Amino acid sequence: MAAIQFCLSIKVLFGLPLRQTTGFLESLLNLSGLDWPVPDYTTLCRRQKHLKVQIPYRAASGPLHFLVDGTGIKFSGEGEWQVRKHGASRRRQWRKIHIGIDADTLEVRAVEMTSNRIGDASVLPDLPVQIPPEEQIGSVTADGIYDTKGCHAAIAARGAEAIIPPRRNARTWKGDDLGL
Repeated sequence: MAAIQFCLSIKVLFGLPLRQTTGFLESLLNLSGLDWPVPDYTTLCRRQKHLKVQIPYRAASGPLHFLVDGTGIKFSGEGEWQVRKHGASRRRQWRKIHIGIDADTLEVRAVEMTSNRIGDASVLPDLPVQIPPEEQIGSVTADGIYDTKGCHAAIAARGAEAIIPPRRNARTWKGDDLGL
C-alpha cells in the first residue's frame, strides 16, 4: 500500500500520466541500485479511483503572505505558426487559471479555473476561502486588475492587508466603507 501511495504522490506532484510515473520510478530505482518492484499500471489505475493522495503543505512560521495572479491557457485551436501562415480557421478557446501561492514556501495554496468570459477581479474573493479559516492571512499581493471594492472587501474580511497597486485610471472611492 505504501508503494502505491508513493507512486500516486509522485504522479500528483509532477503531474505525470500513470505510465510515465511507473517508468520514472523504475529508472529512479535502477539508478539507486535497488531491486524493488514498482506497482504496474493496472494496479495503480484501479487503486487511484479509491485512494486519496493528500500532499501536506509546510506551514509557515507566521501569517500567510498570499500572492495572487491569473493567466490564460489555450486548450483548443491551431498552433501559433499555423495561425500566422494560414490565418485562424475558428475562434481559439481559452481557459483562465487563477493561482494563489504562499510567498514564503512558494506552494500553491488556492486554484480556480474559469472560462475566458469571467474577469480576474471577480475570482479573487473565492481564493482566500480555500485557505483554512484558522490560518491567518497577513497580506494579499496582486496586480492592478484586482483593485476593486469587492477584492478589497474580501481581503479585509480575512483580516489581511491588501497590497495592490492602483489602476492606471484609478479614482478615489466615494465613502470609506468597502461594503463590510
